[in-house]
Amino acid sequence: MHSLLKIGSTLLSTVIFLTGCNSPSSSSVELPSTTPIAASPSPSATVEPVSPQPNQAETSLISAQGIGAAQLGMTLAELKQRLGRDTEFLVKAPFIVDFDAIAVRKGGETQYYILYLAGQSFADGDVIQGVFTDNPRFRTAEGVGAGTTLQDAVKAYGKATLAYNTGNESREYARFERQPATNLSFATGNGNVNPAGVYASPVSEYNESQNYRAEATIQSVLVVCLTDACAPASPSP
Repeated sequence: MHSLLKIGSTLLSTVIFLTGCNSPSSSSVELPSTTPIAASPSPSATVEPVSPQPNQAETSLISAQGIGAAQLGMTLAELKQRLGRDTEFLVKAPFIVDFDAIAVRKGGETQYYILYLAGQSFADGDVIQGVFTDNPRFRTAEGVGAGTTLQDAVKAYGKATLAYNTGNESREYARFERQPATNLSFATGNGNVNPAGVYASPVSEYNESQNYRAEATIQSVLVVCLTDACAPASPSP
């Protein structure tokens, strides 16, 4: 079982921009390895089962609790049980810096990715602590997701501040005046290649702007666990 301290602290570093720095990545990274994993549920889950809600498997909601049926704090086995046997779970390694992922696919389309530490494995009993999507079907309650223009996101959440850090691969993210949740991260591009923001020169290590290109869009959304609610249950004595 992965520990919350080890995974959660690494995931936290990917959203630290939301409180003043910069965070993770977009799905433009090359994904050279695709390995299917079994779709059958496992009895090895060690946290309290998450009670399914009506039509939860079909939801496309992004919230502080997760993306679609993938909710933070549930196990991979519970997610498999919710989504059924027509869902594929494919290992993507490498995925982004520091993380590998399990792509959750239905009807030949990737819905979202379950993140875990690079070089490790993620089994049925492991607890979901990070979910990433670049599928435009998934949206927040305000209708914001991959493909949403920054102009429309600003209408929903207020003034946007874009930033990137050259020490974090220049990955660019936006935070909003009325950020929907501290554990949601909205990726907008790359500071070195086609950034959404318009920045002052010369470039420094940390760059921030409230100006952005009219055509700029959100490219992906990441939801991570920032509390002990996503921790694996303690083993029985």
